[in-house]
Amino acid sequence: MAAPASRQVRRRARAAPRPRSAEDWWWDRLAPRGSGYHLLQSDSMLLVLSEPGPARPRAQRRASRRTPRQPPRGPSAAAKPKAGLRSEAAAAPAPAPAPTPTPEEGPDAGWGDRIPLEILVQIFGLLVAADGPMPFLGRAARVCRRWQEAASQPALWHTVTLSSPLVGRPAKGGVKAEKKLLASLEWLMPNRFSQLQRLTLIHWKSQVHPVLKLVGECCPRLTFLKLSGCHGVTADALVMLAKACCQLHSLDLQHSMVESTAVVSFLEEAGSRMRKLWLTYSSQTTAILGALLGSCCPQLQVLEVSTGINRNSIPLQLPVEALQKGCPQLQPPGRGVAPGPGFPSLEELCLASSTCNFVSNEVLGRLLHGSPNLRLLDLRGCARITPAGLQDLPCRELEQLHLGLYGTSDRLTLAKEGSPFLTQKWCHTLRELDLSGQGFSEKDLEQALAAFLSTPGGSHPALCSLNLRGTRVTPSTVSSVISGCPGLLYLNLESCRCLPRGLKRAYRGLEEVQWCLEQLLTSPSPS
Repeated sequence: MAAPASRQVRRRARAAPRPRSAEDWWWDRLAPRGSGYHLLQSDSMLLVLSEPGPARPRAQRRASRRTPRQPPRGPSAAAKPKAGLRSEAAAAPAPAPAPTPTPEEGPDAGWGDRIPLEILVQIFGLLVAADGPMPFLGRAARVCRRWQEAASQPALWHTVTLSSPLVGRPAKGGVKAEKKLLASLEWLMPNRFSQLQRLTLIHWKSQVHPVLKLVGECCPRLTFLKLSGCHGVTADALVMLAKACCQLHSLDLQHSMVESTAVVSFLEEAGSRMRKLWLTYSSQTTAILGALLGSCCPQLQVLEVSTGINRNSIPLQLPVEALQKGCPQLQPPGRGVAPGPGFPSLEELCLASSTCNFVSNEVLGRLLHGSPNLRLLDLRGCARITPAGLQDLPCRELEQLHLGLYGTSDRLTLAKEGSPFLTQKWCHTLRELDLSGQGFSEKDLEQALAAFLSTPGGSHPALCSLNLRGTRVTPSTVSSVISGCPGLLYLNLESCRCLPRGLKRAYRGLEEVQWCLEQLLTSPSPS
């Protein structure tokens, strides 16, 4: 009889409420039940999170699972207890029923579900404007139903790039993948891309025509279309697209195989509203340029014809006067672009090249418009740089200027003027000056080098290295420079046609330079 009594005592001890510890008090204080928050303890911090909480302590889980047992129903309920246990059952008091646990409140829905749909769409629009619709909208749609509804708004899908799957795989596998993607586009076009404005297709080989047909049927607001590395673009598809998309004004066909007849047909249909056109130069470009010269695109502002990097390709011959008449609205690239911050701490810039360099005054100005601390500028081989372009640079204390023309640039025979602009601006700071190969005239060079004879304050110029190789400098000019620059340690007079024989060489050191001065003063002038 003692065993059942001991069991009842143990049951009463387990049913007794457990004393609350300090940890339980802080738990209820910081994250009360039903608030939608829970605590997560790590090694060095205590986090309050707004997600459904972790599992409760074991004692709480056991208490919630203890439900009062319902008495059995049916005829067996009326059966009497056994005789041996009748006295004990009558003597022992009935155990108190366990309290029915109250249902816990569910977690809070969170701010993602409470925020209005219109505001959520605006937030998504800011992110899409910065980084594009993918992959953000695809990931946001899997957060919750409200986010999925917001990410599905067609207004957010205004820019889309569709790359053919399995690029670089065998042709048969690529065709199958394009067909699968086309089946998805048949649903996406009317349900997601109905307000599409900019579309880019990359490396589509076989299903370009069906895709363009879907675009024409479902995307009336399309303004920009780019086909990069695409094949099978037909005239019917482009003409259909021009008729269906009345706002289409920009077309990029670079690096795609498109017949010239298809492009001409498109321009005849949509040429009156075309603003931008990108092409790749080939043997068929002549027909497209002929259409442009015929004034089919009077509003065209940007025309870019990529010639590639193949040196053996036939040069592009463009009748500029006829193009100006056919497309009077054409604008040079870069117009209206705000200048960047520049390089305020830049002190050295080297753009030297052994071959023909295409760096112009405009490019150099964009690079150095914010570099007042420039000390070294190396433009050897940059035949398009002129003294007028260098005069506009903001740097006032340039110490080294290299403008020599070498290699193929030596064959340039165009005479230049304006070298005094260089020396007059930097005569008090220039230590090294390289004008080799430049086609300045004798008088121009004389005026330029005369700036070193009258430095401000009466101090000696800082010039110590002068390269005049291959120029038209005269003996009198060289004598004046040597006399006015006592610190000159290097002087290159190779291939100077106006100097007497025997003096056309490089002089290194103060003694050789002074010897050159003596020879110039004593030698007769060349005939």
